[in-house]
Amino acid sequence: MATAIKVSDELVSIAKTYAIAEHRSVTKQIEHWARLGKAIEDNPDLPVKFIKDTMLGLAESKKGLMVDYEFGEKK
Repeated sequence: MATAIKVSDELVSIAKTYAIAEHRSVTKQIEHWARLGKAIEDNPDLPVKFIKDTMLGLAESKKGLMVDYEFGEKK
């Protein structure tokens, strides 16, 4: 269910630039920032890069893009 919220014109303006660069809508860009911010607040001891990579891995998994990892050298 979508809910309308008010955000500042400044935030929308900033989000437009990032949205273009990331090939997202402005709404999706702000949602991305919100999810990332929540994950960072929920995991304050983890580096932001680790959190972003984990979020990407989860998204790839949901799309079926996982590949098996093989340990050790191939012979």
